[in-house]
Amino acid sequence: MPPSANRSKLHVAFEIGVILKGLNGLLELIGGTLLLLFPPSVIQRLVVDLTHNELTRVSVGAKAFAGIYLLSHGVIKAVLVYALLTDKLWAFPSAIGVFSAFGIYQIYRYFVAPSGWLIALTVLDVIVIVLTWAEWQRVKQERSSERA
Repeated sequence: MPPSANRSKLHVAFEIGVILKGLNGLLELIGGTLLLLFPPSVIQRLVVDLTHNELTRVSVGAKAFAGIYLLSHGVIKAVLVYALLTDKLWAFPSAIGVFSAFGIYQIYRYFVAPSGWLIALTVLDVIVIVLTWAEWQRVKQERSSERA
């Protein structure tokens, strides 16, 4: 298989991974907004209905923290996803750093309160980090070839 075909498959995998991160960010934006708009009783009922064994107690303090946490993650991911999909060079190392930080935090949270979702998100982060690095190398190489 020619190297360009491999790059093409890597590029498609990168785009899929970044779009998944974008969808994750969108869900975080929606979740953060809902947490800040609705009372804890409504959120608790929704969380229990959706997760059954995940987060089942939502206090006012936890609600505000979770809302701000989700909104900030969602905004950061939305900005990074847009910048990555439009090949902004600054976005590649930024995304690698941010997604690494999210992954480290998720691993910490897993040891505090184990959850399959945290493992799944962390695996997605690692895959997207590797694909982002590969895409960054491709974009840099393309741009240096264009200059030459």
